[in-house]
Amino acid sequence: MNHLFKNDLSEGDSLKSDLSENVLPKDDLPKGIIFVISAPSGTGKTTLCKMLAAEFTDLKLSVSYTTRAIRPGETDGKSYNFVSDEVFERMIANNEFIEWANVFGNKYGTPVKSVLHKPSFDTLLEIDVQGAEKIRKYYDEIHKLFNLVRIFIKPPSEEALIERLKKRGEIKEEELKRRLEAANYEIEKSRFYNYTVTNNILEKAYSKLRSIIIAERCKNVFL
Repeated sequence: MNHLFKNDLSEGDSLKSDLSENVLPKDDLPKGIIFVISAPSGTGKTTLCKMLAAEFTDLKLSVSYTTRAIRPGETDGKSYNFVSDEVFERMIANNEFIEWANVFGNKYGTPVKSVLHKPSFDTLLEIDVQGAEKIRKYYDEIHKLFNLVRIFIKPPSEEALIERLKKRGEIKEEELKRRLEAANYEIEKSRFYNYTVTNNILEKAYSKLRSIIIAERCKNVFL
């Protein structure tokens, strides 16, 4: 997978310099928290993230860019920033993404500007496990700016996941198989996350998720 920091160290150094100049915390301010939430497709992470954003109005929800087609009920600029392949490739060339990945034939990217804000703000990133791993590597280089908390949302069972995927609309058997294989891979990677929440009943899953947000904020970690 492509990564923001290439072999040309000047690009990475330049970005880290920009981050330090724009958002480096004062000694008497707590770090902001980047909450990374990942889950297999169809697990309900988007719904849960929307619930978090509605309750925690000071939690900055990052809006990713994608080349996939907009779905019914989605809003450009809120659900995702929907762009063409040409625009996305240009953004890659301009180092405008912290991370980006190709998922089921569509590109998704987290914009650098999603973390270029005052570090006392907390950010919510809804990304897949590929993106989460890149964020972790990126975080290793700028860890003085933020704290990183990774949360994985699991389906209660494969049967439940199949049912949820089919509810999204007509899905071919080959596509369903591909998504289940990806889900098994992602669930295996959940052991590298700080927390795991099983979304069986939405309200119960959300209760656990919001408790994690509150607990992490109560740590009030300082530099």
